[in-house]
Formats: sequence, C-alpha cells, structure tokens
Amino acid sequence: MNYEGKVYRPWIEANSLLIQVTLGCSHNTCTFCDMFSDKRFRVRKVEDIFADIEQARKYYPYVPSIFLIDGNVMVLKTATLLKVLNKIKETFPECKKISLYSSFNDLKRKSVEDLKLLKEAGLDMAYIGLESGDRETLERIEKGMTPEEAVEGMANAKAAGIRVLASFIFGMGGKERSKEHIEETVKLLNILQPEEIAPMALAIQPNTKLEQQVESGEFVRATPLQILHEEKYLLENMNFETVYWGDHGNNIAPMRGYFPDLKASFLNRINHEIETNPITKQKVHNTYAW
Repeated sequence: MNYEGKVYRPWIEANSLLIQVTLGCSHNTCTFCDMFSDKRFRVRKVEDIFADIEQARKYYPYVPSIFLIDGNVMVLKTATLLKVLNKIKETFPECKKISLYSSFNDLKRKSVEDLKLLKEAGLDMAYIGLESGDRETLERIEKGMTPEEAVEGMANAKAAGIRVLASFIFGMGGKERSKEHIEETVKLLNILQPEEIAPMALAIQPNTKLEQQVESGEFVRATPLQILHEEKYLLENMNFETVYWGDHGNNIAPMRGYFPDLKASFLNRINHEIETNPITKQKVHNTYAW
C-alpha cells in the first residue's frame, strides 16, 4: 500500500481497510485542524488507486469494511468515485460496508441522482465534521459552511439513502460562546437528524491558527464544567434517534450506545461527573492532539 503523508480515519473505523483516494483536504483552512497540513490537495490517479486495491487483496483474505481516505473524498467527480467503488466491489465481494470522509457542502454540490448512483455502487456512509451549529462559531473557525448548507447537504444524503455520521466539538465556541454554541448545535442537529453522531471535546492541535489564538488570548478555552454542561444540554434536548459515539478519548465521560434508549443512563453519568469529578474545578480540560 502506498500511503502518502499522515493518515487519519475515525476511531470507529479502526478495523477497516484504508484506501487512499485523495491526498489532503480540498478546504483545509479550519483554524482548529492540522490533519492535512503536510499535503496539498489532489486526487490520486485511478490506476494508482486500483493498484492499491489489488495489492490489498493479496494481503487480506477477508475484508468486511473499507474506509476511503484522505479528507472529503466525496469531492471527487461522481464518475471517478463510481470507478473506485465498482473496483472495490469486484475485488472484495465480501465487503459489507464502504465509507468515506465528506463535507455537507460536498453532498450539497452533488445531485440526489448522483448520490443514489454512489449508494447503488456500494457507498454506505459519509463521515462529516459539523463542528458547530452556531453561525458565528462556524465563521470564527473558518469552516466554510453555513447551517443552511448543512441542511441542504443532509437532505441530499437522506434522499439517496446514504447514512451520515456527524461529528461536532464540545468547547468549540470557547468560554465566551459555550451557551450559544451548544444551543445552536442541538437546534441544527434536530433538523439534520443524522443517523449517527460523534461528539468530542476540543483538542488544541499544535501549529494551528487556533493554538495561536489560545496563546494570544483571542480564544479562551471552555472550562471542563462548561464542556460537561454542553453534553448535558445535548442529551436533554436532542429529539431524534441516533447512534451516540460519545466515547472519543478526549471526552470527560466517554459513552456509547443508542439514543434515546440510553438517554437516562447517559444523563445519570453526566450528572455524576458534574457533581463529583475533580476536573470540574480546573480551568482547562487537558486533551491530547490527534
């Protein structure tokens, strides 16, 4: 396999075969992210992607799931992505799940007809970084997306039958906008109703614009208590069924399961942490870089 640069995949895809289709991220300006700072975005040659797929077949006798990397693979032309999906299904007929990174804008730019073709070709799921539903927070982190664009993209995915896992970040609004950030995020999530969600606590990545803003005092990090209250608000106010992947390593109270089935259990856990965890007395939640 010819992986180039740093390689990332969701923790949920730990057991999936990774096929590198794009290099980097076509947006790559988010202030909090350094995942693809070592690469300039480009699409790999189809013949190189095919060679990796064939090479992987020689190594792995059974591959139940495949995850396409790097960032927002959905930005590819539909015809190109269809070639890749068809090659995967031909080479790994046992594969039951194919997923990729996307953005809501990538979904918005594609027609429902094109997305249906991708679904029929084997694409099951898109992982999307929502980060926040608060318009001002989205602008501050230079996400390049509005809440309205997220709604349009999600509508296209639902119409095509492609599952979406939306990730977002506790503390992304900082200490100042913690309330606005979580209230608007939950409001937007209740409109989007993604099939799965992955909330995680903010980690300050080295050499990012956000790190500079923290050092200068322009961005003041939310306290651990604020982060816990953000998760409590989320659990109290979500009104749709989803898979809750709240077990990221940076979360204060890692939890995973079906929502709202486990709502009472999750809330009991959060309330317990708020009442008893010494971290609530600290000014900063120390997380690790990706």
